[in-house]
Amino acid sequence: MRALRLALAAALGLLLLADRLLPPPLPGRSAPHAQVVVARDGTPLRAFPDRTHIWRHPLSLDEVSPRYIEALVGYEDRAFWWHPGVNPYALLRAAWQWLAQGRVISGGSTLTMQVARILEPTPHTVSGKLRQITRALQLELRLSKKEILELYLGYAPMGGVLEGVEAASRAYLGKPAQRLTEAEAALLAVLPQSPSLLRPDRYPQRARQARDKVLERMERRWGAAVVTDAKAEPVIAQTVREPMLAPLFAERLRRQNPRAARIDTTLDSSMQNTVEQLLATRLALLPPRVSMAALVVDNATLEVRAYAGSADFGDEARFSHVDMVQAGRSPGSALKPFLYGLALDEGLIHSESLLADVPQSFSGYQPGNFQANFSGPVGVTEALQKSLNVPAVEVLDRLGPQRFVSLLRRGGLRLELPRGATPNLSVILGGVAVKLEGLVGAYTALARRGISGKPRYLPDAPLEEARMMSEGAAFIVRDLLESGGPVTRQIESGVGARRGIAWKTGTSFGFRDAWAVGVSDRFTVGIWVGRPDGTPNPGFFGANIAAPLLVDVFSAVDDAPPLPRHPPDSVASMKICWPLGLRADATPPELCHQERTAWMLNDAAPPTFPDRLRGGPARYTDYRDGASGQRVRAGCAPGGMSATEMARWPAALEPWLDAATRQRALPPPWAPACAKAQAPEAGLKIVGIGDGETIRRAGGGRAPELRLEARGGQDELIWLANGRHLGRVAANRSLIWSVAEAGRYQITVMDESGRYDHVEISVR
Repeated sequence: MRALRLALAAALGLLLLADRLLPPPLPGRSAPHAQVVVARDGTPLRAFPDRTHIWRHPLSLDEVSPRYIEALVGYEDRAFWWHPGVNPYALLRAAWQWLAQGRVISGGSTLTMQVARILEPTPHTVSGKLRQITRALQLELRLSKKEILELYLGYAPMGGVLEGVEAASRAYLGKPAQRLTEAEAALLAVLPQSPSLLRPDRYPQRARQARDKVLERMERRWGAAVVTDAKAEPVIAQTVREPMLAPLFAERLRRQNPRAARIDTTLDSSMQNTVEQLLATRLALLPPRVSMAALVVDNATLEVRAYAGSADFGDEARFSHVDMVQAGRSPGSALKPFLYGLALDEGLIHSESLLADVPQSFSGYQPGNFQANFSGPVGVTEALQKSLNVPAVEVLDRLGPQRFVSLLRRGGLRLELPRGATPNLSVILGGVAVKLEGLVGAYTALARRGISGKPRYLPDAPLEEARMMSEGAAFIVRDLLESGGPVTRQIESGVGARRGIAWKTGTSFGFRDAWAVGVSDRFTVGIWVGRPDGTPNPGFFGANIAAPLLVDVFSAVDDAPPLPRHPPDSVASMKICWPLGLRADATPPELCHQERTAWMLNDAAPPTFPDRLRGGPARYTDYRDGASGQRVRAGCAPGGMSATEMARWPAALEPWLDAATRQRALPPPWAPACAKAQAPEAGLKIVGIGDGETIRRAGGGRAPELRLEARGGQDELIWLANGRHLGRVAANRSLIWSVAEAGRYQITVMDESGRYDHVEISVR
């Protein structure tokens, strides 16, 4: 007995040594494997085969229908849960049948032995079977039954390049293995027995016969009624094809996670499919080589629900492999909401602060509007809704370009400046580059109480947030974009608010990029349209090409009515007065030329910006003749004088005032004893240059020099050319202007009393 025990111990030791020296070929991290990127519900977005081009979707036991596990174990290996890897009874039965019949009737293989053969193929010989048995015992020593079964679920041959039940279920049935019916479970359970001959997409009749055999064996467990119904189901399989939803998104995550066999993402497969179809419907309207990109972010979690990096992944002419969600492009006017929001927080403006939409020069920078015309006096609301350029530059000039860029970066939006460049006033009109994902993340602040966030692509990605603007500023900016502010809300009974979407468009210089970004209660959506190579697309701008697509995306993905929103405690609606910009209740009636309703932040009513062309206070005292009411001075008053307080409009806006406002804003005519002044409109006249005159350059193309003169002015004269400040001279002096470039010029002159005149000339 002692010798027997020693022999057994020695044999066991040799077996353990052999097991260590010759372990089973378990798939490890370094083993070649396919990758699959899946949506949040498990739907494959895109699969990347391994080096042998095998499609395999790894999954756990919990992700498979219990019906499939029951059918698999019940048909293939009823003793699976208790045998040690080998079923002696099944092996003896297979050996007896082989000896009796002279051929293999049944293999006697267990599921563990099948896994061993999948991992290490062996020939159909006695030695091959012995090797298979040995590997099965090794697997049982190393792995639990659940782990062995999961290897089978992931590696069982399912026909062609498909391996595993999930790949087969998706490819043949178009559904996850978790939702298999009894008939479908039986079909996939029997398929590995002869995957080439039983493929349901090629041989549905054979597949049905094999399936029914499994169903008959499961009748005792599932019941006759269930099996009868399952047999009645036809075998219908779709053509095997590669999943291709969000292909650029999947490629991006695959590169970021090269070792992961399965990458779970935040995308909604249904929403992704909808967005891709909406983009596809636009292709017929676009010229060749124009692409599109779209991004949908859940405001509550910052998770990305849809991601389209290009218009059509199959169209190489449209730069299909260029992911425009990640590309840096000029945003055009899309940064303006942040400018006004940050200016609100800085106490520079309220929602109806007076701005000048007129030709102006800012240290040589002369912005124009997209429509090439000007509106004169505008409030912040109108300036934002109409996306006016000059008022935006005026606000940025007060805030400071460097500070604006720094505040955006603090809020999570990084701007890409040209190499070696520093922020300047062109930033607000698209003189920088942003990425669609960064812009959408910044816009979420309008729906998240001023807190922006980085879009999240993975469920376990950290939540990265930053304060873009205050809650009050975010409410005001969103309300202006959504419903036009408190006045429009009252006039239209909240029509804009009921729509529930606040959006802004943008068009970069030369029509290279068309943008539209919108915010609802649930989602923030960003759209980009253009050519990835930067070629201009004349006539393509945000309002006519990107905004309609944005509205369609919102209509498709967010049908919930908007939630009621109320101003936060820091925001109040109050009356203000132009031109001073102060609260109406703190402004004398005679100084309130126009009354407006505005949103105020923190009860602050900042005054109108200081006059850029004319010095002196916005409120001044004028003197009138007691008898005639005409304007007088101390040295020439014919009788008694009375002081009258006046509110001064910015000098650049005086030529744009309507007749009624001019009558209130400008002083009356001078008394005859004090001046020979006439009405302000006719009291100042440009001389020497006629309206509509054409001036030609001298020989050699030298820049002509014009002598600018005017008659009838008082004190100093201010000269402008296309809004650019040329200089100030005494009323009796002329100004020499060297015209550097050919073109059309509007020359304007104004004096301290509000008189003005202008002519338009052409220089060739």
